[in-house]
Amino acid sequence: MENKIIENDEISLKELIQKIKEWYEDLLSQWKIIILSAIIGAIFGLAYSFIKKPIYTATLTFALEDEKSGGGLGGALGLASSFGLDVGTSGGSIFTGPNLTELFKSRTMVEQTLLTSITIKGKEMSLAELYIQNNGWREKWSNEPKLKNIQFLPEKKRKDFTRVQDSILGEIYQDLSKKSLTVAQKDKKISIISVDMISTNELFSLYFCEALARQVGKFYVSTKSKKARMNMEILEHQVDSVRGELNAAITGVAVANDNTFNLNPALNVRRAPSVRKQVDVQANTAILTELVKQSELAKVTLRKETPLIQVIDRPILPLKMEKFGKIKGLVLGGFLSGFLMALFLTIRRFLKGLEV
Repeated sequence: MENKIIENDEISLKELIQKIKEWYEDLLSQWKIIILSAIIGAIFGLAYSFIKKPIYTATLTFALEDEKSGGGLGGALGLASSFGLDVGTSGGSIFTGPNLTELFKSRTMVEQTLLTSITIKGKEMSLAELYIQNNGWREKWSNEPKLKNIQFLPEKKRKDFTRVQDSILGEIYQDLSKKSLTVAQKDKKISIISVDMISTNELFSLYFCEALARQVGKFYVSTKSKKARMNMEILEHQVDSVRGELNAAITGVAVANDNTFNLNPALNVRRAPSVRKQVDVQANTAILTELVKQSELAKVTLRKETPLIQVIDRPILPLKMEKFGKIKGLVLGGFLSGFLMALFLTIRRFLKGLEV
């Protein structure tokens, strides 16, 4: 019984080998169709290499300031705080590491960057307009009454945009954030972040990458130093106010002294205004001295917060270019077309075998 089973297995294996041999011979018999298909595929691959636009990559790297290394300045600020002097502190770490990389890809930053003004061949335009022209949207909009007259003027206020303009900017943002813009921290131990921008227009990649870095830098610095700046502005206002009061008190002392000049020593009550003014001068002098100290320390703190982003490498023309080569198109197109035709013939023969 076992010998019969083994014999049946051997027969089925032989049949399988025979079937594979027949399929192989059948493919060889139709080599002309496969070769013709490969030639057609190679032609399409070559044509695609002519149509496909090259891709340009602009790369910008920057480093973040280390908040922990305050040095002597941090010690001085700590000492000032121990004496009750509020000189302002850092804006926190809300935009460090992964949060900062997401800030680069946020819709607000990207859209503000798209409205940045650039000059190409003596013509001023926005990056959004350059993107629209590069992708041929103007030609598609020529027959659309709602779209053909839409313009994205440089530095135009975002709040003045129409609903249609908002939707167009949103579509550009989605395209850039998903396909073109990459922001990554190469190593968690190193505070160096790389920004890559790819597009089929070399100048768009260059200008957008630099404009985005500037836009995020301004927002980042403004946010991180906001508390210190507000504190400094309040202190400066207080210093000006107390200085005005001190000057008025000094003038009051002089006026009171003039009024009591050669006054009879028996009439001391008339010297009271002069004494009160002198007390005001002393009090305002002490207050002004303390406020000036705090104001100067607040200025030091603000300088500590700025700048917070240091650009290391900027994109330089000519940018890195990736092009779909002609040889690559020929080989890849011919191989894929020939392989698919061979696969089709094999499946067709298999299905015919099942029918039989």
